[in-house]
Amino acid sequence: MITRRNLLKRLSALPLIGGLVGSGIPLSGSFAETLPEAVAKRDVLKELGVRTFINAAGTYTAMTASLMPKEVMDTIVTSSQRFAMLDEVQDKVGAKIAELCHAEAATVTAGCWSAMVLGLAGVLTGTDRKKISQLPNLERMKNEVIVQKSHNVGYVHALTNTGVTIIPVETVADVEKAINSRTAMMWFLNYQAPDGQIQHEEWVALGKKHNIPTMIDMAADVPPVENLWKYNDMGFDLVCVSGGKAMKGPQSAGILMGRKDLIEAARLSAPPRGGTIGRGMKVNKEEILGMYVALEMYIKKDHAKEWKSWEDKVFHISETAKKAGNITTDVTVPPIANHTPYLQIEWDKSYFNITRQQLQEKLRAGNPSIEVMGSTDNSISITVFMLNPGEEKIVAKRILEELNAAKV
Repeated sequence: MITRRNLLKRLSALPLIGGLVGSGIPLSGSFAETLPEAVAKRDVLKELGVRTFINAAGTYTAMTASLMPKEVMDTIVTSSQRFAMLDEVQDKVGAKIAELCHAEAATVTAGCWSAMVLGLAGVLTGTDRKKISQLPNLERMKNEVIVQKSHNVGYVHALTNTGVTIIPVETVADVEKAINSRTAMMWFLNYQAPDGQIQHEEWVALGKKHNIPTMIDMAADVPPVENLWKYNDMGFDLVCVSGGKAMKGPQSAGILMGRKDLIEAARLSAPPRGGTIGRGMKVNKEEILGMYVALEMYIKKDHAKEWKSWEDKVFHISETAKKAGNITTDVTVPPIANHTPYLQIEWDKSYFNITRQQLQEKLRAGNPSIEVMGSTDNSISITVFMLNPGEEKIVAKRILEELNAAKV
């Protein structure tokens, strides 16, 4: 047992400076000025030899999406020093997110995928604890989700995790025919909207007509910032979004928002509760709070100013690349997902002895390493919304260097 006397003996044996620093006693004046500078923070990525790079490609999961702002990281670090009840954190943060996004309720999830799984779980089970514990066994439950054929891509696996069967449709007549007593929900994949025959408002109207909940997956579909409340205002019962892309929240966080009863039901399948389909979809208090701060910051941001900064960066890279001669550039903006300026740089193959893959590899192998996306065999595609200030100049310089070196 450590007695007060033994503790005092141990403290007296400590070096004076080390003891004072470790005690948390503030140091000031000339004495403090004689202390050595703080030891540099440990760089574990460097220790492990993990390659880091300038991200001129975008918010891809494989590239760890986005970098969190200092305010988000400060929130994460500060909240990690104290305990709190997880449900209370979710209650308070959910209420704030719901207010910001025009929803009845909201909860932070383990990414957009988790939001879809938990949201559908809530639709299937309601607050029935027996049903919650039996998922993905859907005995005595509705078990079908209607999806447009053009939306029926890999992300439907989030839905089938709950045990449901996907019912593909194309037209309004198909929807009317597909709806039956087993229909649990109608799911809409936002970035595939242009390829579907039924658009948002009509999809919602069909759901309301037949009293069937509708869910929209808009994972990477901000900007524009208005999308954060657009689909709630439109009447979707559940809205799912990723947190670690343009909003720059934790990559492992997302948001589920919508009808209060469905959010309450969804949370019964989520941690800290066990014996549920969502037990492994744990989000800690630091991520929940960090996601809230990231969302709040994103909504308050001067989006016009940010867009102008992206255009300036794209212009600088484009004009620099053109100095190599025989270069064509084009700027496009995807209509929905990752709605930011994309720059395509294309070179005349008769003037440059380099392929797209070779240029990517040279940029990747350089110092600093740079990631860009491929396009055609003689072009690359660049986004700038993940670049730190000044990195557009490094990217432009390196691309020009490699193009000049590849001249025939």
